[in-house]
Amino acid sequence: MNQAADIGSLIVLTPEVRSGRARIAGTGVTVRRIVEWYKAGLSPEEIANEIGHLNLAQVFAALAYYHANRQEIETDIALENELAEHLEAKPASVNDFGS
Repeated sequence: MNQAADIGSLIVLTPEVRSGRARIAGTGVTVRRIVEWYKAGLSPEEIANEIGHLNLAQVFAALAYYHANRQEIETDIALENELAEHLEAKPASVNDFGS
């Protein structure tokens, strides 16, 4: 007989891993990463297939966490996008290439 999974244990936040971002327990995969792929149009099944070491329950747990904590994840995504835009707009210097 299969033992029921404790859904609450599927998502963890630990300060020393991934800067304390919510992630799938036992992995380095953040909720933010799952949400970004979901928003890009991938289904939960496709995400689980793409990240082969995740199962469907873990992907759904990440999406449930997102829906329960939408503001936290949306703020994290926005900050990451702002940082990426800033870095892309920054002119490259000789020091950036280690020369």
